[in-house]
Amino acid sequence: MRIFSFEKLIAWQKSRELAMLIFAETKKFPKDELFGLTSQMRRCSVSIASNLAEGSGRNSMKDKARFSEIAYSSSLELLNQVILCRDFEYLDENQSILIREKITEVNMLIDGLYKSQISNIE
Repeated sequence: MRIFSFEKLIAWQKSRELAMLIFAETKKFPKDELFGLTSQMRRCSVSIASNLAEGSGRNSMKDKARFSEIAYSSSLELLNQVILCRDFEYLDENQSILIREKITEVNMLIDGLYKSQISNIE
């Protein structure tokens, strides 16, 4: 079985773990949030990993970097949603801290990837 380049990226691996965590936590949300925050947070978490994967298939470093920017932005959007979920008491303090730490880790990895990509733009 072929392993694609994005599968080797630690940023992608960690963003995949983050998406799995978000799916697990949002299963516990109120049913009336199914088409609100639950859906939004799930799409957002999937978007992080998806943009890293899509960017890896681009030919130019400029394009790769753009998709890393989009992934980073999606992670910030997810962080905002986690903060709101804490405000609404959908997440307890320990859950929100855990998710926030995972988002921070993913952000640092994406930032490093982005800096590497833009340093290689001609």
